[in-house]
Amino acid sequence: MSKLQRTLTLSSVVMFGLAYMTPIIVLGTFGILADATHGVVSGAYTLALVAMVMTAYSYGLLAAEFPTAGSAYTYARKCINDKVGFMVGWAVLLDYLFLPMVIWLFGAVYLNSAFPHVPMYVWILGFIGITSAINIVGIKFANAVNYLMMVVQLLVLLAFVGLAIHYIGGDASKPLFDLAPFYQPKVEISLVTAGAAIACYSFLGFDAVTTLTEETINPKKVIPKAILLVTVIGGGIFIATAYFVQLAHPGFAFESVDSAAMEIAKNIGGDLFVSIFLVGLIIGQFASGLSAQASASRLLYAMGRDGVLPKAIFGQLHASYLTPVMNIVLCGVVALLALFMDVTTSVSFINFGAFLAFTSVNLAVIARFYIGKQTGALGFIKFLLIPVLGAAADLWLMASLDKNALTLGLVWLALGLVYLTVLTGGFKQNPPEMDFSEAG
Repeated sequence: MSKLQRTLTLSSVVMFGLAYMTPIIVLGTFGILADATHGVVSGAYTLALVAMVMTAYSYGLLAAEFPTAGSAYTYARKCINDKVGFMVGWAVLLDYLFLPMVIWLFGAVYLNSAFPHVPMYVWILGFIGITSAINIVGIKFANAVNYLMMVVQLLVLLAFVGLAIHYIGGDASKPLFDLAPFYQPKVEISLVTAGAAIACYSFLGFDAVTTLTEETINPKKVIPKAILLVTVIGGGIFIATAYFVQLAHPGFAFESVDSAAMEIAKNIGGDLFVSIFLVGLIIGQFASGLSAQASASRLLYAMGRDGVLPKAIFGQLHASYLTPVMNIVLCGVVALLALFMDVTTSVSFINFGAFLAFTSVNLAVIARFYIGKQTGALGFIKFLLIPVLGAAADLWLMASLDKNALTLGLVWLALGLVYLTVLTGGFKQNPPEMDFSEAG
């Protein structure tokens, strides 16, 4: 039977996770966060980082315990219950399947704003076609493309921060060191925590590296390290960037919160830099879409290989490329929905599943390492306290979603429950057993 090939190192996996998170998106969403927090964007990102680190810690523990593709789906099945695991996997599909669509839709919106005479569908179809082709050829080639695109977007990000610092230094009334981006006495904590809930969406990618476990060299050591590194590095980039951008543009007054970074880019670098910034954003979106589609296809492969989804469709690898081609194509087909949806509606699909998955992973740690075990004081902290705090933070984030997202998520879960009922003959048997023989 064909197997996924182990070619990825720690740096490769970290780069994949950062590409999935798209560091430059901190600029694309800056206006929204500044408006929500009344100018305390770095403070919001700091709170978000604390919440995500706790969940990343739980992911790391379980990634070392179960070095196989499947992520939260795998962990919930092995640690809690097969049926619970299935429902977690079903919920995660919301995040994984629709996230590439959202990413490509964002990119198309940016390009359409710059080239209004080119129809949106041209950009969307272009993103889908090129990204799918790269992922079909293989993760090694996709990884090389990711490196190049990450370098470009990080250079643009560094240029933005550098110009912001230069702009701040040219104005004696704007200090280079100020606590205002982190804390302002006049800003209520509820505004900052609401902003943190939004900021956490930028971290929806640290867990994606677990889907590459079966293509990673020495995954038991590499994947846990990569999860924490992606979370911390990504969070550090978000906090530092937001800090200097906030100093360059204090407050939260913009002509448009959706394109606030474009306004700031023009102030600090002129019209030429606006064009450079737009190129960086598009490249960042492309890199993120490449990673998101690769992760979604491998989650479907894990579920298909185990017979939870039809194996003949989802559990097969291409004979030459050794990639799950059918799953990659399916992600592209789902993304065609972007032709008929707006950004706000499409984003509402992805959040429910992500936070449910995060919560389940924290609970899985407790079930695996704490319940029924003699762990002592250190074990209490590692295997109960931290996961409980992580689960509480994730549930708080889920509760912060708007009604449309919660409604769509619950409807999707109801459909999954119906499918599970059929799959298990009315809950009389478990879903197909997990097969870890290819984890190596």
